[in-house]
Amino acid sequence: MRSIAREADFIHAMNVLRQFMNLDQWRFFADLCNGPEGTHYTDKAIAYANRITTMPATYDTDGQGEDAIVNLHYFRGGCDWYIIEKDVEMPQHQAFGWCDLGMGCPELGYVSIEELKEVGAELDLYWEPKALREVKRG
Repeated sequence: MRSIAREADFIHAMNVLRQFMNLDQWRFFADLCNGPEGTHYTDKAIAYANRITTMPATYDTDGQGEDAIVNLHYFRGGCDWYIIEKDVEMPQHQAFGWCDLGMGCPELGYVSIEELKEVGAELDLYWEPKALREVKRG
């Protein structure tokens, strides 16, 4: 059972994550947070929400090139989206990152978080931030 303060942190975290996860993933993750290993997943929810709320806003990393940090990773099938920056406004509409649709020509560009959620792309909850150059190396 979570303390009142911890419960407030958890609720805030899940509200943030809801803006970045498709509904099925979000529901499944909420169930994990309330299951036998709930403490582990609650910690992960709070840490991930903190990462999201503190990551750079659109244009903040302009000029960093391959030194820019990839904060989030989405995947679906053979497609990957590596998010560097996000809009400040909620609901989350746009982000900027390295997009690889598996056709041999990945590129930097803007992507809709809402569209990623609609097509069922999953937020990689085990992603650790790293420089774009490391992502490009594979």
